[in-house]
Amino acid sequence: QVQLVESGGGLVQPGGSLRLSCAASGYACSSYGMSWYRQGRGKERELVASISATGLSRNYADSVKGRFTISRDNVRNMGYLQMNSLKPEGTAVYYCATVARGRDYWGQGTQVTVSS
Repeated sequence: QVQLVESGGGLVQPGGSLRLSCAASGYACSSYGMSWYRQGRGKERELVASISATGLSRNYADSVKGRFTISRDNVRNMGYLQMNSLKPEGTAVYYCATVARGRDYWGQGTQVTVSS
């Protein structure tokens, strides 16, 4: 059973940093890409960043380029999203996701609130 579990969310002041983690299990994690999405209240879910199975290819939404870094540890079956210089518009639920064996899988999400 594929399972993705996010952690690391919380309340942070504008300009602050957070590191989100995604623990993957139930599939060959290292064979598939991984992505982070976010959904703010009343907004559509948007792709924030994605990383290839090997970690060699990474892509970012224009709104987070230069501030967020996606990474992964295929030994520990973990994915990460380092978020720096956070802005209030970054307040959202952040989701880890993968497409494995032809299906989409999502975690339950972790809340990030950027506020003073």
